[in-house]
Amino acid sequence: QVQLVESGGGLVQAGGSLRLSCAASGSIFSIHDMGWYRQAPGKQRELVAAITRGGTTNYADSVKGRFTISRDNAKNTMSLQMNSLKPEDTAVYYCKAVASTKVDGRLIFDDYWGQGTQVTVSS
Repeated sequence: QVQLVESGGGLVQAGGSLRLSCAASGSIFSIHDMGWYRQAPGKQRELVAAITRGGTTNYADSVKGRFTISRDNAKNTMSLQMNSLKPEDTAVYYCKAVASTKVDGRLIFDDYWGQGTQVTVSS
């Protein structure tokens, strides 16, 4: 099994910055694609940013130019630097990873999610 733990959420004023971190642990063979998702009250969970193992990134249009996703493959960690935050960025942010584990000599790929961290941006 793989566990993902997020940290770094909090309350910030509009225009401020926060940095979210996600650490993966457990019986990891390899971490593949990783991403940050968010879910605001009454809305569906949406992709914020994603990064491949090779470092290719993808961002939602609403955060392009303000958020930066990065990862450290050696440490199985991922970060999201969020600048110029807006009230509409308020949501619970979730870390997601596609990870492989070795079970009876076979590689098993699965999606794993963190528990979420609250980000609140006041106007």
